[in-house]
Amino acid sequence: MASWDIRKILLVTCGLVAVGLGFLGVVLPLLPTTPFLLLAAACFLRSSRRLYLWLMHHRVFGPYLRNYMQHRAISIRAKAISIILIWATITYSAFWVVQNTILRIILLLTATILSVRILLFKTLTSDMTHLD
Repeated sequence: MASWDIRKILLVTCGLVAVGLGFLGVVLPLLPTTPFLLLAAACFLRSSRRLYLWLMHHRVFGPYLRNYMQHRAISIRAKAISIILIWATITYSAFWVVQNTILRIILLLTATILSVRILLFKTLTSDMTHLD
């Protein structure tokens, strides 16, 4: 019984940390949001039904998670916001913060790779959401 309590506490803690990192990923373009939210959902599913339901019905994260879990797709809006934020922060960093040319190139290549990766995700369509 005690080992289950420790496991549950660890899973809840891991889930809460993952939610925090997922939230940071919304505003920090190099930090991914989806993997952290999926990790949080998995942790909560195994430890706290209340926290799992809270996350899945969260005003911001819920639809995003459900769409990804059900359709492996991201809305065009989420793709656009992600790419805009990536390029805004990396461009600012590359040209106003970083002085080293090689680091600038690395930053711009990183933005390009992240943008391509986001664009390669399937785009959520209205017919997918009507099936739910």
